[in-house]
Amino acid sequence: MTDSQNHTELLGVQGLHSGYGLSQVLFGVDLHIKPGEILGVLGRNGMGKTTLVRSVMGLIKPTQGQVHFCGVPITGLPPNRIALQGIALVPEGRQVFGNLSVQEHLSTFCRPGKDGLKTWTPQRVLDLFPRLAERRTHMGNQLSGGEQQMLAIARALVTNPQLLILDEATEGLAPMVREEVWGVLRTLQNAGHAMLVIDKYVHRLIDIADRHVIIEKGRAVWTGTSKALDADRSLWTRYLGL
Repeated sequence: MTDSQNHTELLGVQGLHSGYGLSQVLFGVDLHIKPGEILGVLGRNGMGKTTLVRSVMGLIKPTQGQVHFCGVPITGLPPNRIALQGIALVPEGRQVFGNLSVQEHLSTFCRPGKDGLKTWTPQRVLDLFPRLAERRTHMGNQLSGGEQQMLAIARALVTNPQLLILDEATEGLAPMVREEVWGVLRTLQNAGHAMLVIDKYVHRLIDIADRHVIIEKGRAVWTGTSKALDADRSLWTRYLGL
């Protein structure tokens, strides 16, 4: 991959096959994300969206295909090395530590990005999430589900990633809390932060994403812009059940 290609592609996934043991889930998935771009990944439950994310992050080893980040091959690397390349995951289910306080989560995970800068500090993410600032001394298991989700996003941001991956970040949240999370994603969009977002709220995702990939039975069956997805509601019915 040339330097010019490195500049125009942040994440590249080519022909990715992956699964669990003898159960294959992904069948030759391709996608790419440019610097500053937001990609929505859509599909019904069980179609392979989380498997895709887990394969990119090294939590599952792909059986075929390649994953590149900033032009560097990361296929098969362990998750900690992939994270150090500049990718942060907000996992489905939040996975905060019950015995660490909000402040301890942020101070433990805070580190400079690959450029050596700490753009996102613990204080800056607390400014982004005022509710967490009020609960900075609370333990993870003392937080509500919505507060835990905010903490999961804040924890990812303080690693100062070049790419933020969010897997169902608004799932199961009360409507007011869900709106807070969408507001934060809008702030990140305005700041030019590259993201891969998996979410079922297509109307909201169209507002922030540049492009979308629809996954159906482990295959990328459609790729296009938010404008194109908004205009063709037959895609919603056929692939998203909406």
